[in-house]
Amino acid sequence: MPTREQLRTNVGLATELRFSVMRLRRRLVRERHPDNDLSLPSMAVLWALHRLGDLTIGALASREQVRPPSMTRTVNCLADAGLVERQPHPTDGRQVVVRLTEEGRAVVHADATRRDRWLSRRLEELTPAERDVLRQAAPILQRIAAAD
Repeated sequence: MPTREQLRTNVGLATELRFSVMRLRRRLVRERHPDNDLSLPSMAVLWALHRLGDLTIGALASREQVRPPSMTRTVNCLADAGLVERQPHPTDGRQVVVRLTEEGRAVVHADATRRDRWLSRRLEELTPAERDVLRQAAPILQRIAAAD
């Protein structure tokens, strides 16, 4: 069982990490491609399809923690923009599978390229030791983000 001092230390670290990660996220949001006027939830759907491949509306809704009707509206907007397409589910006629189009891939690529360039420039300003710390921290932060 952790001591009171350990708990205070963990709470302090949690506060620092939350603040830092939130600020970095806001900064990366500002670095979006200037031609990209999609909402953040719409971009999250494109990124999910890019990383995970074709998904059902239900799987997207679950992943993004929204209700299926909300995800249906988002997917409809993305489909109207030509960024995703709906396909019949191969085994369940009640469902559709959402697939990223080439235009959708281009949007994701442009967004990633711009943000990665900005972050790469910031990383160049760090010492090799600081970059090593971040290299070690990245999978840990990924694991924390994926936890329930």
